Amino acid sequence: MREQWNSKLGFLLAAIGSAVGLGNIWRFPYVAAENGGGAFMIPYFVAILTAGIPILILEYTIGKTYRGSAPVSLGRINPKFELLGWAQVMVAFVITVYYFAVIVWVVSYIGFAFSSAWGADPAGFFFGEYLGLTDSPLHLGGIQTNLLIPFVIVWVITFIVMYRGISKGIELACKIALPILLVCMLILVVRGITLPGAADGLDYLFSPDWSALADGKVWVAAYGQIFFSLSIAFAIMIAYSSYLPKKTDVVNSAFITATANHGFEVLAGIGVFSILGYMALQQGVGVADVAGAGVGLAFITFPTAIDALPGMNGFFGVCFFLALFTAGITSFISIIQAVVSGMQDKFGMAHKKAVTVVLVPAFLLSIFFVTGAGLLILDIVDEFINKVGITACGLIEIVLIAWFFRPEEIRKAANEFSNFSIGKWWTYTLKFLTVVILGISLIITIV
Repeated sequence: MREQWNSKLGFLLAAIGSAVGLGNIWRFPYVAAENGGGAFMIPYFVAILTAGIPILILEYTIGKTYRGSAPVSLGRINPKFELLGWAQVMVAFVITVYYFAVIVWVVSYIGFAFSSAWGADPAGFFFGEYLGLTDSPLHLGGIQTNLLIPFVIVWVITFIVMYRGISKGIELACKIALPILLVCMLILVVRGITLPGAADGLDYLFSPDWSALADGKVWVAAYGQIFFSLSIAFAIMIAYSSYLPKKTDVVNSAFITATANHGFEVLAGIGVFSILGYMALQQGVGVADVAGAGVGLAFITFPTAIDALPGMNGFFGVCFFLALFTAGITSFISIIQAVVSGMQDKFGMAHKKAVTVVLVPAFLLSIFFVTGAGLLILDIVDEFINKVGITACGLIEIVLIAWFFRPEEIRKAANEFSNFSIGKWWTYTLKFLTVVILGISLIITIV
C-alpha cells in the first residue's frame, strides 16, 4: 500500500517547504529590483496566474490521479512519456548532489555568525580561508578539512529524515522547519525596517519603473523566477502529490502553495533590502552598489551588513543563516524524494533501500563540492541545470500533456474534488501562452 501524508496540512507544508528555498531569500529580491522594481510585480503575478498555478494544478493532478513518481505517472499517461519523467528525475539527482554544498556552507556560517568569524574581509574569508578556492574547476585542490564537520552534519540529518519516510520524516521535518523559518524571517524584517536607510532599500526594491513592462526580458525573468521558486517541472510536485488521498482538493492546494511561496518571497525581499539600505547608508553609497544575488549576497554582502548593525549582530546573523538553513533543507529533502520515489515505484524497492540507492552515490559525488574547486564546479552545473534543464523539461512536459494527450481529462480530474473549479482558460493557458513563453525563455537562455 502506498504511503500517504498524515493530513492535507502536512502535504501543504511539505509542498511549501519544497517551494520556499534558498532562491526565495537570495534570488527573488535581486531579480525584482533589477527588472523594474515595483513594476516587476505585474509580470510576476501574471506569470503566477498563467504558469505557476496552472502547472502546479497539472502536476498535483497527475501525481494524485496516476499514483506514482514522475516516470511512472507520465508513463501511465503514455508509455512514451516515461522518458521525460526520468529526465526530470535526473535533473533532480544532479541538483541533489550540488544543492547540499550550499547548505553545508550555511551550517558553517550559523556558527561563524556568533562571533563574526569572517572578520573585516568577508569576501577574502569566504573564497580564501573557508573554501580554499582554486583557479580552475579542473584543479580540485584537495578536500577542505574545515568543511568536513558541517558536511557530515548535513548528510546525517538528510539520511535520518529520508529513512523515516513521508509522514514520519519529510512531513515532520517540514512541520518543525517552516515555523523556525518564518520566525527568523519576521525577526529580520522587523529589525530591518526599523533601521536608518531602510526606506532607501525598500524604495530601490519596490519603486516601479513602468518602462520595464515593455522589455521582453523582464517578462522572461518573471516566468523564469516562477519556475525557479515553485519546484515545478523536475519531478518533485508529481512525486509529492502521489502520496495524497484520492479526495484531496488539488486546485485549492495549488493556490495555497503558490500564494504562500510568493508571499514569503516578498517578505524576504523586505527583510533583505531594508538591511541593505542601512548598509548602503553606512557606507555612503547607493543601494544598487551593495545589492546582489546568490552566493555573494549570502556569504559576502550579508555578513558585511550584519557587522554594520548597531547591536545584537550575532543574534541577527544566526537568524539570517538559520532562515537559509531551514529554507534549504526542506527543499533539499523534496528534491531527494523526487529521485527516491522514481526508483521505488519503477523497481519495486522498499523505501529504505531506494533511499540508500539514491543517497550513497549522491554522497560520494558530493565530495567534489568540498574540494577547493567546489564553488567553480557548482556554478557550471547550476547554470546549465537550472536555466536549461528545468526549463526544457517543463516545456516538453506542457507540450506533451497539452498537445498530445487530453488536457480536458486532467482538468476534469482536478475539478472532481475541488472546492472551486478551473475553467477551460486553464487548458488554453497551458496549450498556448505557457508554451510560447517557455519556448522564448529557453531560446534566450541557450543563446
